[in-house]
Amino acid sequence: MVFLLHMFTLYTLSVFGGASAAPHCEYTSPLVSTLPQSSFQSSSQSSVSHAAYNAKLNRRDGAGGWSPMVTDQEPWLQVDLREQMEVTAVATQGRYDSWDWVSSYLLLYSDTGRAWKQYRHEDGVGRFVGNVNSEAVVQNKLSHAVRTRFLRLVPLDWNPSGWLGLRLEVYGCSYKSYVADFDSRSSLLYRFNQKSMSTVKDVISLRFKSHQAEGVLLHGEGQRGDYITLELHRGRLDLYLNLDDSRLRFSSGRVAVTVGSLLDDQQWHSVHMERFNKQVNLTVDSHTQHFQTKGEGHSLEVDYELSFGGIPLPGKPGTFLRKNFHGCMENLYYNGINIIDLAKRRKPQIHSVGNVTFSCSQPQLVSCTFLSSSSSFLTLPSAASATGGFSVRFQFRTWNPDGLLLAVQLNPEPHRLELQISNSRLQLTLDSSGRPKAEVSAGPRVNDGLWHSVSLNMRNLQITLAVDSEPSSSIELWEQLEPRGNLYFGGCPAVDCQYLTPAFQGCLRLIFINSQPMSLNQVQQGLLGNYNELQFDTCNIRDRCLPNLCEHGGRCSQTWSSFSCDCSGTGYSGATCHNSIYESSCEAYKLIGSSSGFYSIDPDGSGPLGPAQVYCNMTEEKVWTVLTHNNTAPVTVQGSSLYKPHIMKFNYSASAEQLRAIVSGSEQCQQEVVYNCKKSRLFNTKDGSPLTWWLDWEGEKRSYWGGFLPGVQQCSCSLEENCMDMNYFCNCDADTDAWANDTGILSYKDHLPVSQIVIGDTNRTGSQAVYHIGPLRCYGDKSIWNAASFYQESSYLYFPTLQAELASDISFYFKTSAPSGVFLENQGLKDFIRVELSSPSVVTFSFDVGNGPAVLSVKSHLPLNDRQWHYVRAERNVKEASLQVDQLPLRFLEAPADGHLRLRLSSQLFVGGTASQQRGFLGCIRTLTVNGASFDLEERAKMTPGVTSGCPGYCSGSSSLCHNRGRCIEKSNGYVCDCSQSAYGGTTCNQEVSVSFDLESSVTYTFQEPFSVMQNRSSQASSVSTESSSRAREDLAFSFVTSQRPAMLLTVSTFSQQYIAVILAKNGSLQIWYHLQTDRSPDVFSPVLTNLADGRLHRIRIHRVGKNLYVQIDQDIHRKYTLSSDAELILIRSLTLGKVTRRENLNEEVMQAAFKGFIGCLSSVQFNHVAPLKAALTNRGSSLVTIRGPLVQSNCGALAESTSHTLQDQTVTANKDKEQHGNSTQKDLAVIAGVITAVVFIAVCALAVISRLLYQQRRAQRSSSIKEENRHSMYTDYRTELHLNNSVRDNMKEYYI
Repeated sequence: MVFLLHMFTLYTLSVFGGASAAPHCEYTSPLVSTLPQSSFQSSSQSSVSHAAYNAKLNRRDGAGGWSPMVTDQEPWLQVDLREQMEVTAVATQGRYDSWDWVSSYLLLYSDTGRAWKQYRHEDGVGRFVGNVNSEAVVQNKLSHAVRTRFLRLVPLDWNPSGWLGLRLEVYGCSYKSYVADFDSRSSLLYRFNQKSMSTVKDVISLRFKSHQAEGVLLHGEGQRGDYITLELHRGRLDLYLNLDDSRLRFSSGRVAVTVGSLLDDQQWHSVHMERFNKQVNLTVDSHTQHFQTKGEGHSLEVDYELSFGGIPLPGKPGTFLRKNFHGCMENLYYNGINIIDLAKRRKPQIHSVGNVTFSCSQPQLVSCTFLSSSSSFLTLPSAASATGGFSVRFQFRTWNPDGLLLAVQLNPEPHRLELQISNSRLQLTLDSSGRPKAEVSAGPRVNDGLWHSVSLNMRNLQITLAVDSEPSSSIELWEQLEPRGNLYFGGCPAVDCQYLTPAFQGCLRLIFINSQPMSLNQVQQGLLGNYNELQFDTCNIRDRCLPNLCEHGGRCSQTWSSFSCDCSGTGYSGATCHNSIYESSCEAYKLIGSSSGFYSIDPDGSGPLGPAQVYCNMTEEKVWTVLTHNNTAPVTVQGSSLYKPHIMKFNYSASAEQLRAIVSGSEQCQQEVVYNCKKSRLFNTKDGSPLTWWLDWEGEKRSYWGGFLPGVQQCSCSLEENCMDMNYFCNCDADTDAWANDTGILSYKDHLPVSQIVIGDTNRTGSQAVYHIGPLRCYGDKSIWNAASFYQESSYLYFPTLQAELASDISFYFKTSAPSGVFLENQGLKDFIRVELSSPSVVTFSFDVGNGPAVLSVKSHLPLNDRQWHYVRAERNVKEASLQVDQLPLRFLEAPADGHLRLRLSSQLFVGGTASQQRGFLGCIRTLTVNGASFDLEERAKMTPGVTSGCPGYCSGSSSLCHNRGRCIEKSNGYVCDCSQSAYGGTTCNQEVSVSFDLESSVTYTFQEPFSVMQNRSSQASSVSTESSSRAREDLAFSFVTSQRPAMLLTVSTFSQQYIAVILAKNGSLQIWYHLQTDRSPDVFSPVLTNLADGRLHRIRIHRVGKNLYVQIDQDIHRKYTLSSDAELILIRSLTLGKVTRRENLNEEVMQAAFKGFIGCLSSVQFNHVAPLKAALTNRGSSLVTIRGPLVQSNCGALAESTSHTLQDQTVTANKDKEQHGNSTQKDLAVIAGVITAVVFIAVCALAVISRLLYQQRRAQRSSSIKEENRHSMYTDYRTELHLNNSVRDNMKEYYI
């Protein structure tokens, strides 16, 4: 039934859509070849034989094509198609038998030949590729057809060895056009045959053009409260739609769905709205919004009529008055009905209000565009005023927050008047020597892309400035002033004036000087004034935030030439908010040195899923990810039956999609189910049907109660063969009057987590059940150690094509001893993306999106083919590309302005090699992630020759050989731990580094000057983007023992007066101070009010990501706070432990603690990648470390180690809570269970001792065998580690360890 309804929907929409839209070209034909000579115009012609009418494709008329004069600085060729046509393609050719051709050009179109609009491809590129010789025809198909009468081709580049020559053809078809003209006081009413019309489906389509930013296109409403309104508002199209939603009916705030931008540009725009029930699609040009209406209604009920072009009768119940539409509509269809055709034929269903005409005669307001922010200007003479004084009026639109609009010199000298946009507002300045500047501001923010009217009047010792309809501002004069010389609009020639304000970038129109209009056409012809870097007859403004290329909810803002993304509060960073600021798993947090606590993890990285908050339990060897739900306490159930069951739904701390990502990415997951019962069965003892069951994550019914075998309807006691009554599969099925218990661990990943439980057997006398569903617990990250080994240069793994049109990030680890090799490659018809080791110390990231190859390289001062793991991350988005290798400086490459955006790939993704089977990689690759999705290299390697799953070596497994940020380094006969990035010491980086401080002791670690961001410069990019892609985050961990209060534990200061301070207050409580913005008060947090200056050891961990601050004290206190700012620490100067001697920009309370210093023991201090305490002990002569007072190495860290063994996991406490719900029978069971547990524990211990002895014996044998193998060649060692046949490895080199 659902399928039939869906098919009916599609059929209905397709029928109405076909009826409502003007037909697209089924067959195209040449449109230029038959045009008369009068249809051709040009900016100039070098001779009569090179005239514009000779520019027909494949013709040899005249000189064989059009060529302008050599002195023509702005050449163009224009064609009049004689009527509105639908254009689908343009073909060009050089001038016949010559060296003259056009190699690239712009295409403009217009209805009237006056107001032009530039054609742009889907990705915003306006440049068309032209010819490379004079005879070959190059055809460019338009990605979206345009309906126009006039076309203008503007050459950009031509043959450098010849000149500009052109022949062209345009392809398309004619179409039927029904046009109506509305004058802001007129409208068309479509009246229904009955009192009201109720529809469950609607299709409305039309085309419109206007020079007004406001106006109602369509409106209808009903007495029930339903309404539909399509209106232009601030140059965008708003749709208001209500289907029987009383909340919207009686509320004053109506929410609109907004589509499109800059729709007041006097160009045709298409609108198409489809609705079926509550589902709505609204499309303006090529931008579509899909949404669902609110409320319970599915039909739209409209009374009497629909109005087009305005709301003629304001005052109806629920009607809100808006400005009527002023412009033209074409091909207006409502549910297949041609409204304009009915009105034109004067059908009774249509009532015309006001003066509606059926031809489009809208005035064409000619604009000019100021292209350059440094050199554009327009000079106009000052016209004489008939009434005295001086006045200027004009309209402008821009996105830039700053720019010079008007400058004029005044008599007597040296007075100067400037009108400029400053900080998004208009500012008028009168400057004269010997007097202070007079300044006034007017109007709201004017860099919103809308047209704004400006009026400037100087009369009667007063200068008045007015913007739009806002109140005017004025400057009082002390003497009569009058303009001297020319007026400069938008900028000024360098020889005439010097202004600090950048030139104006935007559009100007309707310029009046002393009430006399200034003809831009005369300016273009050189008959009036002067200009530079201007484009006439068009307002070439673009909305770079449509569509919004900021990902993950980032807010887009723009200037004339670029856009930027505000990622604050999104959980993502980077130029387009592409990169998650969170780690992907608890395992990843542990690898960077984190300890147990609450964390936000982003399971799909830069993918569409957002972050989820989890608890990471790192107290065991395995790292557990814990996700809680809304019903953690035990629940008692009575009186339920199969006909009226007890149902409990579980809502987790993550969405269903996030849960699936976490579960599927984990090695194993489990969830405890505890069911205490008294005369409450799980299964019907007669037929075995379930009386109680649970639902999996998909809502499927499940009736097994333990283990990982979903097909077995049993409880854990049956699987372990220890049920109370072995005649039943569950303890509860014995159906006794005494309390029984069925507890199981669900561990079949495909079914987890439990989404709901249904209990249906507690309605008998004495029947009762108490259940508890534990949190979802998962461990392991399958992607981190997922690896493949490549041992043939021609071998590779292949995967589906990368989906990376607008953004992609690629990260992985590699190790090799080969000098070069391609890590991965994906190609398209012309585009490609590739990451490779191009030389032993250089990693290269290259790609082409249609702007020519772009190359980023990172060079290491040490070889990268050293058989150690190295990290690579390459990212490309529409703003920039970046490449990171290990901890080396990040390299950026800015995307070219107005270039192609989309990376179009078509082949498979090759990993470890290329399609040509050349330059393949030899070595190991692991943890390959693309756009947040992990690639299963091991599974694909199992079926690929020349590639094996996993990677040999000691440092290639999931076991943590080196702790606390220690790095595992491969050796030929073992491994060593590099603890240089760790606050700990010892052979495995697990030995505490502790120091005792006295009253005068302090350690200051001075950070090196931050390195400048390195960059690649090419012909496409000359500067690095100002957007920061680094993460605003800090990781801080330390332990301390003290009895002093107040006390200064730690402070971090920057060159920009920011600071972080961790102190003990006068009462001994911990205080954390964050001062990120110097113009605001610092954020202060007190996680606990208890006295921590108690002589006992305390562990502190502080973790910040953006605005989120996570604090952990010891093992049991976890807090999350929100900072007032997500700003980064800019230019970190120093970190100080203990007493602060120099006067810092600190709060008074912090300064008191700073002067008091610290008396006690500090241990294992880590700040991001710096271990200052360890540096003080091991690098006493370093210029980075300053030590004051005595420092004595201590053992307070060892106390922490011993204390940690007494800490208990949260699950122990939870289990104690559960035990309190049993009766005496449960206690007996608990005793029995305790005895059994003790026996099992003793057996396990014995087994562990035996295993340890066997392991040591095997380790000794292995050590001796390694020593024996070291006497053989490196080839033999390599063959032994890979366990491969001798015949395959006869000529094998070592590329791994």
